[in-house]
Amino acid sequence: MSSNKQRPSILDKSLSRGKSEVSMTAYALLFSEMVQYSHNRVQSVSDLHNKLSELGERVGVRMVELLFVRERNYKRETKLLNVLLFVKGTLWKSLFNKEADKLDRATDDERTFYLIEKEALVNRFISVPRDKSSINCAAFMAGVIQAVLNCTGFPAKVTALWHKGTTFMIKFDDAVLIRDKQLEGR
Repeated sequence: MSSNKQRPSILDKSLSRGKSEVSMTAYALLFSEMVQYSHNRVQSVSDLHNKLSELGERVGVRMVELLFVRERNYKRETKLLNVLLFVKGTLWKSLFNKEADKLDRATDDERTFYLIEKEALVNRFISVPRDKSSINCAAFMAGVIQAVLNCTGFPAKVTALWHKGTTFMIKFDDAVLIRDKQLEGR
């Protein structure tokens, strides 16, 4: 007699382990199709950026759920700098297998931070028509970052800019800075 062992289903597998590599070809095809789909349903570059950002927000919400279960054992950040380092490190590594290149604070506004990625993967495989050269597909990543920050209790507006490669301008609500200063005072 042979023993029939059933293979474990996907529901039986732990969330903490998993293959984190995705084929670059599959990623490029999927993202290119998302951009084309969005582009065909909008009237302006600004609308396209908003549409890509909305799609990114959907991914960002799920990334928060996944990463805080998998990496942090349900423990969320309470300090502003720590959540920014989480985005620069843990989030970026889980999405792109590397940390973001740089994190800076604006000198003229304490609410504004810049996350810099010299060569954003989301712009690498997109060919932009000459008449629409201002398209920045990194708006998708801006949506991901914005959703992660909002879901973790750090409301912010994130915009993708062309500067030193791709720069994500993160502008936090005043309440975030007030709360952070109160936490430092304790």
